[in-house]
Formats: sequence, C-alpha cells, structure tokens
Amino acid sequence: MSLKTSINLRKLEYSPTINPLVEPQQVTTKRRYVRSGRSEELINTATGEVVGVAAIHQIEEKDDAEFVKVFAAGAAAAYELGKTAHRVFQVILEEYQRTPMSKGYADHVNLFWFGNGIEGRDVGMSEKTFQRGLKELLEKKFLSPKGPTAFWTNPALFFKGDRVLFIKEYRRRVTSVEQQNRDELEKHRLSEVTQ
Repeated sequence: MSLKTSINLRKLEYSPTINPLVEPQQVTTKRRYVRSGRSEELINTATGEVVGVAAIHQIEEKDDAEFVKVFAAGAAAAYELGKTAHRVFQVILEEYQRTPMSKGYADHVNLFWFGNGIEGRDVGMSEKTFQRGLKELLEKKFLSPKGPTAFWTNPALFFKGDRVLFIKEYRRRVTSVEQQNRDELEKHRLSEVTQ
C-alpha cells in the first residue's frame, strides 16, 4: 500500500477471522521500500531453540558517493569508531573503490602517502591524523598489514557490491531470575542428552 492511497474509514474491508497482517507486509515511501514481518530463521546455537524475531527491513537507493558515505557511517557506528577513524575509513573505502579487482574481488588496498594525501590526492587531513585513524582501523580488524603501504582488507567491511545490509537487533534485558530459570532448563536438557 502506498502513502498516496486514500482510505475511507466508512468503507473499510473487514477481515473478522483472519489477520491479513500476519503475512509479511511491504510499503513504498517517498525514498524507501519498507518490509515487515516475523522471521523464525534464527536458531540459538547454545540451546538449539528456534527464536522468532519481528523484523522491519528498509531499502533505500543511494548514488555512488552517498552509498560510500552511508556504508562508512553504518560501519563506524557498529564498530564505535572515533571521528578520525571514521574519516580515514571513508578515505580508504574511496581508495578501495579505485583498486582493480583480481579474480572477482580486491583483497587489499595500497595506501601510499605522499604530498597531501593518498597517492598525492588531497584527503582533507594531515598525515599524522590519517595515521591516528589508521591505527584504530588496524586495532578493530578493518585492515591488516600486507606490506609497508599495502593492507589486507576485511571482506565483510570492504567490497565492491551494490548493496549493504546493516542489522541492529534489540533484545530485552533478562532478569537474574529469568537467567537462573534458563540455566536450570539448560542443565536439565544437557543431563537428559548425556543419559
């Protein structure tokens, strides 16, 4: 259903026995495509329990420059990068996009600094600032040294695809009583399995 659909509250189609919203829904807004539904595909690996999850999935199109910025911002937020590391990550992503692919992917990026930036291109920061951000990216496993000016890239964080999916899951905090009950159930389940 789009936002432009006019709903007449006096002429609603009722569904007294079946909830039509149980099935996944989708809505197109001005700039996004939004889907919602329940997913029961997540499995707790410790218990084997299938966990149902309510999901809201948005799809938004971006041009190349916006895509790199959104991706960098999402990864920076997820990994809690500092402001400098976030800026450096965006510079490195832009350089990675220029890196030629071999066998369908690029597994490293060259970061040769001279003049005012990478390969002489001004990146809007000093070499010291760049190095400070680079250190944080190395600490948080975005990159790994390959050589003096070459770095292996984490394939989950560097890619040349045309889509990215950020998943942020919220869980209710478990009280200590609930955790004790879960622990006891798990102990009981394990003892039954070993017998």
